Amino acid sequence: MTTETLTAADQSADIKRVFELQQAHQWDVKASSAEVRKEKLSRLKAAIEAHADDIVAAVLKDTRKPEGEIRVTEVMNITNNIQLNIDSLDEWMAPTLVTPTNNPNDKAQINYEARGVCLILGPWNFPLGLVFGPLAAAVAAGNCCILKLTDLCPNVARIAKVIVEEVFEENEVAVFEGDVSVAQALLELPFNHIFFTGSTRVGKLVMEAAAKHLASVTLELGGKSPVIIDDGANIPAIGAALAGAKQFNGGQACICPDYVFVKEDQKDALVDAFRTNVENNLYDEDGNINKAAIAQIVNKGNFDRVKGMVDDAIEKGATVAVGGKMDEEDLTIHPTMLTDVTPQMKILQEEIFAPVLPVMTYDNLDQVIDYISARDKPLALYMFSPDEENVDKVLKRTSSGGTTINGVFSHYLENRLPFGGVNGSGVGSYHGYFGFKAFSHERAVYLHQ
Repeated sequence: MTTETLTAADQSADIKRVFELQQAHQWDVKASSAEVRKEKLSRLKAAIEAHADDIVAAVLKDTRKPEGEIRVTEVMNITNNIQLNIDSLDEWMAPTLVTPTNNPNDKAQINYEARGVCLILGPWNFPLGLVFGPLAAAVAAGNCCILKLTDLCPNVARIAKVIVEEVFEENEVAVFEGDVSVAQALLELPFNHIFFTGSTRVGKLVMEAAAKHLASVTLELGGKSPVIIDDGANIPAIGAALAGAKQFNGGQACICPDYVFVKEDQKDALVDAFRTNVENNLYDEDGNINKAAIAQIVNKGNFDRVKGMVDDAIEKGATVAVGGKMDEEDLTIHPTMLTDVTPQMKILQEEIFAPVLPVMTYDNLDQVIDYISARDKPLALYMFSPDEENVDKVLKRTSSGGTTINGVFSHYLENRLPFGGVNGSGVGSYHGYFGFKAFSHERAVYLHQ
């Protein structure tokens, strides 16, 4: 029986029942060895691999993503992440030894212990990957977990529940399906840690709920991630990279480039390179788009939101340099580049989350730095430059969750780097060892000899 078929009272009671089971069982899980945890992770990996086709089918039902993207983001990335946890867990769990300052003959160390019972709330853009990735870290760290996937992807939530129930008892890991009321009921409970991926607006609500119980949080949010193109950069390559980034998942990724700064004399070449990549990858010789090659916008509400931002920009003087077509019937937005945009336009004030890229021009790097540093700290910042001094200047005078130089997404894809935001773009980080730490408490232990 899913939570969707229960009455509100029964649903609340079931959530409380499972939570109490996990509270009671958390100490056994916390005390588990690396070998026991690795065995659980191995079973989780095997279950995901066994259900790979079911996962693809579920994501396709809930969204219209290219199948290749689904297999990478919702299967391969998860299993690779699980394997990294398995391969590294002995090293991660080992206490860090510290030589006492005043009494070197004593012993001291930092133990990494489970936080306890954790809640993982997932988004709709990568509905399984951004839940099972954190889950792998939580299991590696020895926690109990309750998972709540987005109600915008009910088929994915269903297969997630099947997989979890094959691998875990509900007193260790459980999945609850349902709408926002389920998430609200979960947030009323005194979890030890809450891991949320989603919008900044909802992230504030999650943090407010966590504060009632002094729960620690990891918030993976978003924001407007800028791109800076410096003098001497390879414009054709950059245009292709930005077009590819905006086509990935239909531009619906938290680290997607959100706006671009380019010199005026480079602008036309950037537009041409962007257009060429889009035409070569998405359109046939008759100019028809292959809609199986780009994800649709998740729902009508988000489609209308993006269309409204583009319409507002055009009304205020922006130029549609590439694309601009929007097919409301199947929620497809064709990759679009806007030029002549200004800060007064909504397109530069709200996170876009679609394959639309506004372009601004600049005269000197200080103008760009002042613009970025005056706004909320973004999740990602991208800079294309052959000048190390300019790169260093931008790194010193701006702040972002992560940064890739002369490329896109690379800081996210490298699992040995922390991934997370700062202030408005997030709290805390994860991936690899940093995911293990996110779900661990660093306990100081001092032993007098």
